[in-house]
Amino acid sequence: MKAWICLPLIALVLTGCAGKTAYRDSCANQLDAAWKELDLAKAEGFAGTVSYSKALSLLTGAKTQQQFEAFEGCSNKAEKARFYIRESRAGR
Repeated sequence: MKAWICLPLIALVLTGCAGKTAYRDSCANQLDAAWKELDLAKAEGFAGTVSYSKALSLLTGAKTQQQFEAFEGCSNKAEKARFYIRESRAGR
């Protein structure tokens, strides 16, 4: 009888864990691309701009969210950071 009660609970737990991986790849890919773009912007001399600073803070937040497995927020922050990096490189 206990097995019939435990089996659905185990299935529910495993389903919840599987749901956290939906944005995992997107988060990792966005972060990798953003850090590379940020390094290029720094090498080109745009490290002092406001957009560069915004991008850096967004990437720090995205990395933190990645560590806590909040992959959707991580992906969104990394995408916003890439926007600000483009703005920085455009001189805005």
